Amino acid sequence: MKTKCGTLILPLLIALNCICKAQDSSPKPYADEHRPQVHFSPAQHWMNDPNGMVYYNHTYHLFFQYYPKDIVWGPMHWGHAESKDLIHWKQLPIALYPDSLGYIFSGSAVVDSNNTTGFGKNSKIPLVAIFTHHDPKGEKDGTDKFQNQSLAYSLDGGGTWTKYSGNPVLKNPGIRDFRDPKVMWYGPEKKWVMTLATQDHISFYSAPDLKNWKKESEFGIKAGAHGGVWECPDLFPLKMNGKTYWILIVNLNPGGPNGGSATQYFVGNFDGNKFSPLDSNTRWLDYGPDEYAGITWSNTGSRKIFLGWMSNWQYANQVPTKAWRNAATIPRELSLKQSKGQILLVSKPVNELKNIEEKTIVLKQPVVNRSLDLTSKINKLKSRYVLKLSFATLKDYSIGLSNTKGEELLIGYDPAKDEYYIDRTKAGKMDFQKNFSGRFTAPRLSAVKNSDLILVVDKSSVELFADGGLTTMTAIYFPTEDFNNLTVKTTEKLAINNISISGLRSIWK
Repeated sequence: MKTKCGTLILPLLIALNCICKAQDSSPKPYADEHRPQVHFSPAQHWMNDPNGMVYYNHTYHLFFQYYPKDIVWGPMHWGHAESKDLIHWKQLPIALYPDSLGYIFSGSAVVDSNNTTGFGKNSKIPLVAIFTHHDPKGEKDGTDKFQNQSLAYSLDGGGTWTKYSGNPVLKNPGIRDFRDPKVMWYGPEKKWVMTLATQDHISFYSAPDLKNWKKESEFGIKAGAHGGVWECPDLFPLKMNGKTYWILIVNLNPGGPNGGSATQYFVGNFDGNKFSPLDSNTRWLDYGPDEYAGITWSNTGSRKIFLGWMSNWQYANQVPTKAWRNAATIPRELSLKQSKGQILLVSKPVNELKNIEEKTIVLKQPVVNRSLDLTSKINKLKSRYVLKLSFATLKDYSIGLSNTKGEELLIGYDPAKDEYYIDRTKAGKMDFQKNFSGRFTAPRLSAVKNSDLILVVDKSSVELFADGGLTTMTAIYFPTEDFNNLTVKTTEKLAINNISISGLRSIWK
């Protein structure tokens, strides 16, 4: 009997062992190839625009355009994630599903503290989402009225959502691109103001209750960049030297400074009815190829925290990831600064990023004689770290991130053209799309001789913040192995005040 049982049990144990090994060999969640370790990305499937970003009850809510059945764009849902610190994210069940009125396109969310909507019950404060219903049937039939604005509300702090029975609350007047409502409370007139993308310009609407909207004004037909459709706008105030300015963000696709989609902005005044720019110049919030659809969180007081989608519509559907596709940028804090006679937006990584920094290495006053190898400082950091450099006098330099396969990403400053650049022509996989390879540039917007640079490096992305955040660039790349080498080069002798390198702990562990 023992022999008989043994002959049955042994093959069973071997089979179980094989199954366990097979399971162990499969990628762990958030550990698959190219997966960002300090940026939000969905566990699986497709992601694009950040939506409905609202802070409530000590929690940052991030909704996002999501297709839960594939890693390419499809019928849009609102995915949902939350964070206590803007860095560690927990993905939650889908918040909004498509319905008879259409797909759930981009929009915003607010805290209706005064219960202007009447959605609040039993002293519960409603969170209200304002989004675009996109009717695919209407689009196919050739009508121009297939995008309309609708509401949903939550009485449990964003956990569950109920769509308003009176949707849509703002019907399309006959504009093909009529979408992406960003709503804010305008205190002086006790009303909600909606900033809406309307084809090649912005339209402003107001309502006392988020339901009954009237048109206030338009802006932008002859201002800024117009290479493509205007999308995903945002309007908010910022103070500089005690004076309030209004910032209007407009995302544009295509027509960005380095091709494809990008984020532009205007500085001006808003009186509750009309936005008046200080000038009609084109300003870019991020010059890199891979920041788009960026907007700010609502209900954060005077602090304005920005988040973008870290991709480009030229190739977002083709990038070489498998279980998931696309991620968000690092959250960035926005402020204003005057430079070269202009009032400009400054972007910096939020201070909360420091909470996942490992031990910092500081090199004081290193001198670069053509080349300085920093590989020993970063080769154990798994291609995720913050690199900071400061210069008393800015000169030509390049920073190379490379691996043993000969793949390399170059980041640097060209004094002859007074511009920063990111060059990914040799940075790994390129064959998935013809427009992916390239050298991307951004003007230096500071006039002072000293300079500083912050690079946030994360597995398959880099975010550049130069001169205190006046110039910002974002780029993704797909090396076949981690970039564990780091070198600073110059054509002449370069004195650096200091270099600091801080490793970053994965947010998924």
